[in-house]
Amino acid sequence: MIITILAAGSRGDTQPYIALGVELKKAGYTVRIVTFEVFKPLIESFGLEFLPLKGDIIGIATNENSKRTIKADNPFKLFLSFNKLKSYAFSLQKDLFDACLGSDVILYHPGMAIGYFAAQYLNIPSILATPFPMTPTKEFPSLIFYDNVRLGKMFNWFTHKVFEKILWFASSAPVKQFWEQEFGNAPKKFTNPILKQNKASAPTLISCSNFVFPRPTDWPEHVYNTGYWFLDEDPDWKPPSDLSDFLNNGEPPVYVGFGSIGDPEQSLQTTNLVITAIKQSGQRGVLATGWGGLLKIDNNHDDIFIIDSAPHAWLFPRMAAVVHHGGAGTTAAGLRAGVPGIVIPTANDQFAWGRRIYELGVGPKPIPRKKLSVGKLSDAIMFALTDPIKENAKALGVKIQNENGAAKAVQIIINCTR
Repeated sequence: MIITILAAGSRGDTQPYIALGVELKKAGYTVRIVTFEVFKPLIESFGLEFLPLKGDIIGIATNENSKRTIKADNPFKLFLSFNKLKSYAFSLQKDLFDACLGSDVILYHPGMAIGYFAAQYLNIPSILATPFPMTPTKEFPSLIFYDNVRLGKMFNWFTHKVFEKILWFASSAPVKQFWEQEFGNAPKKFTNPILKQNKASAPTLISCSNFVFPRPTDWPEHVYNTGYWFLDEDPDWKPPSDLSDFLNNGEPPVYVGFGSIGDPEQSLQTTNLVITAIKQSGQRGVLATGWGGLLKIDNNHDDIFIIDSAPHAWLFPRMAAVVHHGGAGTTAAGLRAGVPGIVIPTANDQFAWGRRIYELGVGPKPIPRKKLSVGKLSDAIMFALTDPIKENAKALGVKIQNENGAAKAVQIIINCTR
């Protein structure tokens, strides 16, 4: 049986789907993952099939329209920024649809609604697989509203419906345009598929821990908060000797990295700010440049080490704390490692993850990127390294490590495809 997984975005966006693919392969499925070329070596290293999407994800993430999305710090800005990305989204639809042909099951990211309509066209099961809770509930607001004022249960429900409409607005036009070009008309019953993914044959799977967001009691039966889908990195991966030496020759350092988020034009200023804050807090630091948020400068600080990147599953447990942008994947990796988290959110759901870390008692209040300063970051690091925060983070990490979300998701998929 062939399962095709539609996943596109940064490495943090893509990695949970690879983890799920690995577990599906163990269960005997043939797994094809559709994403950008840059992830081909990683996907194939785990014995999964790779199907390419056209485009350079790093170039896409740093163009002007994507920057607007990255900087969208409220739902209205998010709506406007998605509108600017419609033309690019259309260019992906044919690759996505063609990849679905020959599949027995289609599993898709919520931003790739074409997965649902391709499954309907092929008369096969569709599975919505999302990296964050998005099914409407009265128990907490939608993540893009989560860090705003709280106005009660009905308002919580309303915020989820608003997010549904924003996401459908962004994805419906490219799907409809492609379908009309390919078949002469829009797909049958062309309405938001998210509302339909709540049956045994069309479930929703969420890569999120029940210890981070407990499953709401008002969700439909076939919406599952399985636990995170973690990818254990290639056991043959070896850290550079100079990184190992740095880690072995002192106390655990503080990690700072902003992944695919960050303005390369501010990278030098941000790097200097971060180094000064780490030193002011009395800690050592490991800085990861990622896609340009930080800069690999000539470093003359013995207590600071700068890398391009390293597997979070290997690196984070060796850190004293992790400072990051609040992406869902990075947040999950930090929580699993059992170390305190400090979130510097820029936009969208990052504010929610920052607030949730604080609510769980495993880190300080988030510092919005536009308000970041040496003093605030230094104070946040020192707060994160107090004994109560460290103990809470360690205890939560143990719980998350025992969830095994990918294996639970596979069992649900097996039941769905019988």
